[in-house]
Amino acid sequence: MFKEILLGITIAFALFAAFLGINGAPLFFIAGVFLLLNYIMENKGLITSAKNIGKPESEISFEDIGGQNTAISELKEALDFVINRDKIAKMGIRPIKGILLSGPPGTGKTLLAKAAAKYTNSSFVATSGSEFIEMYAGVGAQRVRKLFETAKNLAKKENKNSAIIFIDEIDILGAKRGTNESHHEYDQTLNQLLVEMDGIKSDGDISILVIAATNRPDLLDPALLRPGRFDRQVVVDLPDKSGRLQILKIHTKNKPLGEDVNLEAIAEDTFGFSGAHLESLCNEAAILAMRDNSDVILQKHFVEAVDKVILGEKSDRKPTEEEIYRVSVHEAGHAIISEMVNPNSVATVTIVPRGKALGFVRQTDKEDTLIYTKEQLEKDIMVCLGGTVAELLVLGNRSTGSANDFEQAVDIAKKIVYTGLSSLGIISRDDVSKEKVNDEINEIMREQEEKVQKMLEKKLGQLKEIANILRKEETISGDKLRELISEKEAAIA
Repeated sequence: MFKEILLGITIAFALFAAFLGINGAPLFFIAGVFLLLNYIMENKGLITSAKNIGKPESEISFEDIGGQNTAISELKEALDFVINRDKIAKMGIRPIKGILLSGPPGTGKTLLAKAAAKYTNSSFVATSGSEFIEMYAGVGAQRVRKLFETAKNLAKKENKNSAIIFIDEIDILGAKRGTNESHHEYDQTLNQLLVEMDGIKSDGDISILVIAATNRPDLLDPALLRPGRFDRQVVVDLPDKSGRLQILKIHTKNKPLGEDVNLEAIAEDTFGFSGAHLESLCNEAAILAMRDNSDVILQKHFVEAVDKVILGEKSDRKPTEEEIYRVSVHEAGHAIISEMVNPNSVATVTIVPRGKALGFVRQTDKEDTLIYTKEQLEKDIMVCLGGTVAELLVLGNRSTGSANDFEQAVDIAKKIVYTGLSSLGIISRDDVSKEKVNDEINEIMREQEEKVQKMLEKKLGQLKEIANILRKEETISGDKLRELISEKEAAIA
């Protein structure tokens, strides 16, 4: 449209100039420059076109997505409005225009959007929030308009009566207006998206549904979240144990598993893993099996893959003998305290360096916990402090290896304070002074450290023995650890 208008104006001026006897060559030159710039913008991607709008690489259905039964159920309920558009029109129901998927990275938000397209038999157009932000004024708004045009044209081309527009990283495009004071292009682009969503109608030839994904829904502009735009918000959270088991089964369908593989045990040991983590876990286990020249993937490969996904590849750096013994004492301290406050909680103790960690105690959660008592949080702090207290008792001093433990312990102590479980009672996070919070955290840490020290002093012999075994064997399973502790207690009795 822009090119046609420019061409018409240029010809009119040229004819008028020729009538007056004026040379019109400069006008044609200027028009040529504008047309060239427009051509460059289109071909360099400064104006969105259908060629850089992605379609799903493969047909994905909800059956291919594990661990998100609640999210899928909520999403299907909203998608039924797209499928039964005639029925909802008879009932006078306003169509749902937008669905917001929010949750941590790797939980399957993009997969859910692709599955939604198959479920509703809709054309699928995907893009990212960052695609709309440019230094050129007006380009972002033009891209938004082009996006909706592309979705309609694609649906017509595929002979479908509905299209789904998926916008990943919507928080980049839909951030609260005024937060980018030096760049009003952000606000113009968001305004255009709001206008386009308001223009979605149920009586058109093509039904448009916008699905967006974000990790930070708190950053979004309130106008975007009001009813009539993103009508539904679906939380796509980390999977629980049964969800993790379901995901593991999906990702091991095409892999040869050994007879000793226990997926339920792996699901139990992977608390806090997202779907992406579990997919990587299965892939890494297969790689480890291939390195061992094994025809099947064994349980040991999955166990090692868990550590690799959490901490990374084994480090080539070889610690000194002194460092090895200190790490052994440190990890033995963590493990013993963990078993004392939460029996059967240790899955593995290792001093094999991975990533930046020289050692690691992997714990297993029998049940996924959503709420915690003060006593449970205090036990978690005690486990964090077990390593540094063990170093102090056995070696007579502490080391910088406890820095990460202290950070975790402080975060847990803050949770105690801010949830009203400390001696300060219920407080306002905004009104309480940092000094008062810091003093309370220090007191919590001091009390728990005293408890840990008393507990390890009674287990000093076991601590040294387990540290020595760990130094020689490098890795001890949770069952072996509990066996060593029980044997020592029986010998003392």
